Amino acid sequence: KLEEIRDQERKEDTFTPMPSPYYMELTKLLLNYASDNIPRADEIRTLVKDTWDTRVAKLRLSADSFVRQQEAHAKLDNLTLMEINTTGTFLTQALDHMYKLRTNLQPGESSHSQDF
Repeated sequence: KLEEIRDQERKEDTFTPMPSPYYMELTKLLLNYASDNIPRADEIRTLVKDTWDTRVAKLRLSADSFVRQQEAHAKLDNLTLMEINTTGTFLTQALDHMYKLRTNLQPGESSHSQDF
């Protein structure tokens, strides 16, 4: 089943639904604390990591496209909170830089500064 999920994620341009919105958190907990009781734990770890890497790469490409096209909003279907949080800092900084460029502010200046 994990191989099918990984392969489907690689094949699709959009994000596919995950079996759980907490798939990465659950995997880490189970494999960190009960890997001795899980058959083929290393294979499971690799498959989940491959799926994660594919999804994060798609998310970064989507964020890059979002910024380049100067979009005002984005649709985040089938993403987990953990996946969204991985690009939160990058995206907010990119949007902040875009705002500064649009308003002709130099880094370090603010719109509230005054000349004396």
